[in-house]
Amino acid sequence: MNSGTQKRNTVVALFKSHTHAEQAVKELQKAGFDMKQLSIVGRDYHTEEHVVGYYNAGDRMKYWGKMGAFWGGIWGVLFGSAFFWVPGMGPLLIAGPLVSTIVGGLEGATLVGGLNALGAGLFSIGIPKNSVLAYESAIGAGKFALIAHGTPEDASRAKDILKNTEADAVDYHESVDQPEAVF
Repeated sequence: MNSGTQKRNTVVALFKSHTHAEQAVKELQKAGFDMKQLSIVGRDYHTEEHVVGYYNAGDRMKYWGKMGAFWGGIWGVLFGSAFFWVPGMGPLLIAGPLVSTIVGGLEGATLVGGLNALGAGLFSIGIPKNSVLAYESAIGAGKFALIAHGTPEDASRAKDILKNTEADAVDYHESVDQPEAVF
């Protein structure tokens, strides 16, 4: 493994429903995309408890509710799962390596000025602040964000696959050089 830095790019696709997001995950999986480089974020409208946060980066997190089959299936494919209560957004469910990025930021108290935990996590993987704010708004309005992260080649391939799904938008973000261990 290279001990230097490696350029990491990100593709973010927004979906109006969990079924469209789930189909996109299946398309990426079918194409051989590394599921360890894929995260998904969505709001949970059916949570009655006001939990500050719960995460589980190893075993599967359980979900009971209207979208339990969706989240259970996603958490079985992607590495890491979390539930966060984000002020102004409410309950968020997250699957994939973005969980570790957010948790690391929370544990290290490295939130970026003006951004919530989700926004700071997105910003830390190289997404520009103006795009982060747009994604927070879209997720807050009920959309699902599917985030593919990797080498320029990986991200380009993910973008090509996601453009042929039911995504409302597919954005490609080039990142600055970051340590390989990040996300």
